[in-house]
Amino acid sequence: MFFKKKNYRYIYILNLILFTLLTIFSTTNVFCKIYKIEDINVNEPYNLSFQKNIVIEKAFQEGFVELLKKITSSKDFENLKKIEIKRVKELVDSFIIIDEKFIENKYFAKFEVDFNKDKILKFLDKKNISSSIPLRKKIFILPILLDEEKNQILMFSENIFYKEWKKNNKSYFLINYILPNEDLDDISLMQSQIEEIENYDFKEIIKKYNLEDYIIVLVFQDKNKIKILSKINLNENKKTISNLYDAINLKNLNEVNKIILDLKINFEDEWKKQNIIDQSIKIAIKASIDSREINIINKFEKMLNDSNFVYEFNIEQFSNKNILFKIVYNNTPDKFLTEFESYGFNINSNENIWIVK
Repeated sequence: MFFKKKNYRYIYILNLILFTLLTIFSTTNVFCKIYKIEDINVNEPYNLSFQKNIVIEKAFQEGFVELLKKITSSKDFENLKKIEIKRVKELVDSFIIIDEKFIENKYFAKFEVDFNKDKILKFLDKKNISSSIPLRKKIFILPILLDEEKNQILMFSENIFYKEWKKNNKSYFLINYILPNEDLDDISLMQSQIEEIENYDFKEIIKKYNLEDYIIVLVFQDKNKIKILSKINLNENKKTISNLYDAINLKNLNEVNKIILDLKINFEDEWKKQNIIDQSIKIAIKASIDSREINIINKFEKMLNDSNFVYEFNIEQFSNKNILFKIVYNNTPDKFLTEFESYGFNINSNENIWIVK
């Protein structure tokens, strides 16, 4: 019995060491987080001067531009347009050529480029530019056209903004707009509120679509002048944006689409503000998990790796009772709790070391 107990003890110690090493190694990929840009299509004349490295550099440049449009405001992007390809290449983690073909003396290729997230964030931080998490979002949008001369509300198929809204999409846009269905009751309701339309809350219409986030676009037309009030509600943060346009012909689709594109860029910027990664905030969090709860440990590590606000983490202590994680987080403790509890973790934060279950 003595030797049997002793052997079991060695097996337990060996498993403990192996588990510790595996767990520690699993944390290292936090430094390899990536921003992936897909479906980058590049072409180049196929002749005697053809060089594949030029095509690859084009893919890097186009992928970099698309990434910046996703994670920086439109204003900041303007200051980042001219970045040397040498610097861009330093930010690339890896790439894949998904498809390539030759058609009529032209080379066509489709790329997928992975940018190193840590390097990207440090690159932007050095330029004092904030980055946001590229989160996609469904948002209810209600464009309403008000003809002030006729004192009339136009919705749905009679409203050029409603008809054209879905046509103005860019691959780097994060917002997926949900337009309302045509409803005669809604038209009657809006017409009855025309005198107080700017102060109306639109709850009767919004509640039909089960979306908490919404944008109401009120387009006031007075001959060839357009005033637009956008009532925005994102993550329970409400804001109204005003835009003025002069000498606009709403029968000209190009002019209408330019306005819609302008509005969408503004809305993208507002959404990005809700998801800013503030690298000036670095809080240290210590979290403990029962060593026997392997599923919780694995799930917690995966969440640490996936979280856009976790700067880095490691395992500070390990025993047969618990594992102690040390985490550096780019946001507030409340944000950490909200983020992780939304994934089913029960966290007791009353003491210096938080208990995760």
